[in-house]
Amino acid sequence: MPAKTVEDLLAILKQRDGHHPEFCQAVGEVIESLKVVFEQNAKYISVFEQLLEPERVIMFRVPWMNDKSEMCINRGFRIQYSSAIGPYKGGCRFHPSVNLSVLKFLGFEQILKNSLTTLPMGGGKGGSDFDPKGKTDREVMSFCQSFMTELQRHIGQFTDVPAGDIGVGGREIGYMFGQYKRLTNKFEGVLTGKKYNWGGSLIRPEATGYGAVYYLQEMMQDNQTEMKGKVVLVSGSGNVAQYACEKLIQLQAKCCSFSDSDGTIIEPEGFTVEGLAKIMDIKNNLRGRCQDYMNFSKTAKFYAGQRPWAVFEGHVDVIMPCATQNEVNGDEAKRVIAQGCKFVSEGANMPSNDDAIHAYHSSGVFYGPAKAANAGGVATSGLEMSQNSMRLQWSREKVDEELHNIMKKIFKQCKDTAEKYGKPKNYQFGANVAGFLKVADSMIDQGCV
Repeated sequence: MPAKTVEDLLAILKQRDGHHPEFCQAVGEVIESLKVVFEQNAKYISVFEQLLEPERVIMFRVPWMNDKSEMCINRGFRIQYSSAIGPYKGGCRFHPSVNLSVLKFLGFEQILKNSLTTLPMGGGKGGSDFDPKGKTDREVMSFCQSFMTELQRHIGQFTDVPAGDIGVGGREIGYMFGQYKRLTNKFEGVLTGKKYNWGGSLIRPEATGYGAVYYLQEMMQDNQTEMKGKVVLVSGSGNVAQYACEKLIQLQAKCCSFSDSDGTIIEPEGFTVEGLAKIMDIKNNLRGRCQDYMNFSKTAKFYAGQRPWAVFEGHVDVIMPCATQNEVNGDEAKRVIAQGCKFVSEGANMPSNDDAIHAYHSSGVFYGPAKAANAGGVATSGLEMSQNSMRLQWSREKVDEELHNIMKKIFKQCKDTAEKYGKPKNYQFGANVAGFLKVADSMIDQGCV
């Protein structure tokens, strides 16, 4: 029988996907926001029930050879979740933690995120439990070519357009694009995050980090606060964290932290332009660890195995989790709130767990959820798709202007929707409802498919 109540939806979720904790967490968070929508119009309950199931789940074997001529096997995945408003769009993640639960949660979040961008993109996600860390370029190329040999059957510029994510940067995108072109004899915009010389877009590497700061800026302006001088804690040390820090420095805020799986580096007075350049060299060129920054700075402190929110001492205005899911728990959220934190802008996907989100709301923290705050990356991927279709490449200034405008539109949707339903300043609620309604109405228009 079809679901008729929220309790029915939760029962279906538990029965079918109880063994997928990250997916259940992501869906449960959205259902909580949508209760008021379901009460006003019950037709949306059955639509949401459809969204509990991806349109297509692809899982495959990825055999590759390491430098010792040994055969290695990994799992490859592609979740083609929803094509209601456009071709499937979402990143590929290469990390040992990748499994169906993680990718289904990411794909589900991607549907709502892409909806908020105002661009015609559906939701998808993919990747592998392959770990690029510690691998040679030849080993990474071997894996990427094998991965794309299977994936190319299922993607295309009008079907599914993957991008990068954790463990998938310009190097990996290049190897995969080359293999796609070799196998299909097509030079098309099938991947985004490409390098500029062969079809990429300027600002794409910066986009998620810049966008999260632009969203933070909109939240601050909506609450009569300015960016200048604010103390910001950033986690992670990949593209998102690096370029969030760069934009924060440009706007005269103090970015005081980076982290990786080994621990956290703290610069008490904030990273300088030179300090950020050193972090970027360590991570992007030397493929080193945050701890290596200690050889450069006399003022930094390194905390092994710790996250920024657990170790930073002193006043905090903003946290920007930019590493991975569930990296801020309730106790850590309460700690930074006690230190003065009033704003959260999420650069990673679902980085705050349920206890942390509850702490934000109960303490009056202005919370920019990932599906809104980090949508700048996929928005600029959409702009890259547009440029590929037109056989054009826009200037850095034009792409950045488009990105900034999109982030303003995303914020406005969150703000206006929250106010419409009587929940002013609840940007999480606004993001969930606005993102869902556009997709849901499109699904209704297209029938039972």
